[in-house]
Amino acid sequence: MSSGEFPEKLTFLLQEFERSSLREVHIRRGDIEIYLSRDASPAGRMAVRRDGQAGGAAPAPAARPPAAAPVAAPTATAPAAAAADPAGALPPGGVIITAPNIGTFYRSPKPGSAPYVEVGDTIAVGDELCLIEVMKLFTALASDKAGRIHSILVEDGVMVEGGQPLFVVVEG
Repeated sequence: MSSGEFPEKLTFLLQEFERSSLREVHIRRGDIEIYLSRDASPAGRMAVRRDGQAGGAAPAPAARPPAAAPVAAPTATAPAAAAADPAGALPPGGVIITAPNIGTFYRSPKPGSAPYVEVGDTIAVGDELCLIEVMKLFTALASDKAGRIHSILVEDGVMVEGGQPLFVVVEG
């Protein structure tokens, strides 16, 4: 890339980031590294790439809790949950954990390793449930609920939309 192309590509990247719903982007190419974030706080934790190596600062879990909604309450995720469970037989006390943004859903930290969670597993607040990959940046989705995994609503390696239901957790 010529030095004249760099400012144009950087301007394009910034414009696309501003138009997107992404909260962060971390790009490293050769000796150039770019980190864009909507989180102005200096606190953060390291995101993990699919190969298990540290990949850049990400907002602290408290700054980015996964969206969850009580199943019994009328919410924006209720229709999506009904589509995922056509019989409407979601368990009492169940909550839906949704994707925080668009990206590719991965159940395990790297290819060939065990999934973060399985149906029936007991989870605590802060437990990692999956990875969401956007532009080669892998961010772990941590639970903001404690309970038991009732359902996993998405297949491994599938593109998900922000707000799409990923897990049903029975609190308790």
